[in-house]
Amino acid sequence: MHHHKEEHFRSSDLITDIVIGMSDGLTVPFALAAGLSGAVDSTSIIVTAGLAEVAAGSIAMGLGGYLAGKTEIDHYNSELKREHDEVERVPEIEKQEVREVFAEMGLSTETQYAIAEEMARDKEKWVAFMMKYELGLDEPNPRRARNSAFNIGISYILGGLVPLSPYFFSDDPAEGLRWSVVITVVCLYIFGYFKASVTGQNPWKGALRVTLIGSAAAAVAYLIAGLFS
Repeated sequence: MHHHKEEHFRSSDLITDIVIGMSDGLTVPFALAAGLSGAVDSTSIIVTAGLAEVAAGSIAMGLGGYLAGKTEIDHYNSELKREHDEVERVPEIEKQEVREVFAEMGLSTETQYAIAEEMARDKEKWVAFMMKYELGLDEPNPRRARNSAFNIGISYILGGLVPLSPYFFSDDPAEGLRWSVVITVVCLYIFGYFKASVTGQNPWKGALRVTLIGSAAAAVAYLIAGLFS
């Protein structure tokens, strides 16, 4: 007997947060450090500015993740309250909406009515069904906002320390930049490969795309800094 194996990817909240934080963490401090390398003669300035940016960036990104998670929770709770109210006030309309869902699935009219009547006996399950299949909303993790803020912030910090690390061990901005480029490009490629793999895309194309975007940002920052300096 042949068994079919389903291979669909379901992106977790953790993976999403890591991708968001790491993407900006690798790119923004890399561009900043490259730009400063073309404008200053001291790596201490680059390190100080870079660490300040990583700190500010991680807080800003973490706050953004928190607000996004909080908005998701608030939206879900608001719609949940509305659905509870509607099954109490206008149950026949809600039953019709249930029937419409199953009509789209190709079930017969008789079956639609039978399911709607059976479902109406348990209002909690009825509301849960409407939330998922009418509104397309899944119940969010109540700790989603806090977890998202932490995951994105930490990912940003870890990503941001990668392009800055060579400047900790060099007094020459040019030398620091050379090593920063090598290390960061390798990390961008690895991260791009991982990102594309977990989202079901071509990993080689994804790796190349992320590497080119990060490198282009750093190159532009370096050229602009060089022009103004």
